[in-house]
Amino acid sequence: MNDVKRVALLTAGGLAPCLSSAVGGLIERYTEIAPDIDIIAYIGGYKGLLKGEYIRITDEVRENARFLHNHGGSPIGNSRVKLTNVADCIKRGLVKDGNPLEVAAKQLSKDGVDVLHTVGGDDTNTTAADLAAYLAGNGYNLTVVGLPKTIDNDVYPIKQSLGAFTAAEQSAVYFRNVVSEHSANPRMLIIHEVMGRNCGWLTAMTAKEYRNMIKMENFVPEIGLSQKKIDVHAVFIPENAIDIEAEAARLKHIMDEIDCVNIFISEGAGVDAIVKQMEENGQEIIRDAFGHIKLDTVNPGKWFGEQFAKMLGAEKVLIQKSGYYARATAANARDLSLIKSCTDLAVDCALKRQGGVIGHDEEDKNILKAIDFKRIAGGKPFDSNVSWYRDMLKEIGQLG
Repeated sequence: MNDVKRVALLTAGGLAPCLSSAVGGLIERYTEIAPDIDIIAYIGGYKGLLKGEYIRITDEVRENARFLHNHGGSPIGNSRVKLTNVADCIKRGLVKDGNPLEVAAKQLSKDGVDVLHTVGGDDTNTTAADLAAYLAGNGYNLTVVGLPKTIDNDVYPIKQSLGAFTAAEQSAVYFRNVVSEHSANPRMLIIHEVMGRNCGWLTAMTAKEYRNMIKMENFVPEIGLSQKKIDVHAVFIPENAIDIEAEAARLKHIMDEIDCVNIFISEGAGVDAIVKQMEENGQEIIRDAFGHIKLDTVNPGKWFGEQFAKMLGAEKVLIQKSGYYARATAANARDLSLIKSCTDLAVDCALKRQGGVIGHDEEDKNILKAIDFKRIAGGKPFDSNVSWYRDMLKEIGQLG
């Protein structure tokens, strides 16, 4: 017998092209199979939970939930909050004192929530895991069901995170316009910095999507409009060491031949070397509430641009970041299909009081199921030995 009377939704962490659709999908599924269950949504992720700020999902919202699939961002707002980082929560005024986990648990109890749906990446879901463990260990009869959101596609043991397909596609679309800047100046070096702190999947897939896109186009090389000028000439990801001198020598030949070079780089590539240099120079390394280095303060794209500009004899360097463009878009058809299968199962599991994170389990034949929170972790690397990636590097001359 179903004992679920009220469920709560929250989205957290950075944006991804799935949040609005995931919220819509959950509302649609509950409305379809359990319309009597009350739904609320905490505003601004865990911040809203700690502050007790939420909105009720009305009949009008249920009726129009389908429109959420057409939008990017999150209709209910996000924030980056780690419930086990007591000092940070107090500093930000999210709690007055004490344990944020306890504050969250009491708020959920006060709000009469039976099931909490979290939509977020590894930080969101590890925080959800902390909360689920606290609830279970302190007598709260509440189930937490998570959905994996991250454009980095780097969550163990999830085969494919929601929104990553779309982010790669949109990052490719973004660069298709940017690349034409090569004609604005002689010896132009264009750096396309793609999101991806520890995982190069998004950068690699973006390059693949982009190259598939331009292969479908027509060119007039006799007048200078050639595929080679707008192609990807190098891809750098965190998983592979970068021999800057060797790559510079290779890329200089390309620069001398076609008067431009285009590099795709993950925002986390080479960070260890950059941080080491910054520390040696006495510069402060700024970190967020989760202990992650704030990459915008490190600026890998700028650093690599400076290194390669000198070695290639570039006359101008253009550094462009596609992250905010790509992560805030609406989900594409491929992601919409994945989102629907996950939100449908999330509701089914919630009604059975089966907690966990919904995803295809790479360690269990890629079966779609609720994966125990204890098995969820971030930082899953991209397998740079997969055939499609190696074939691409061979095509662009980066791999012999």
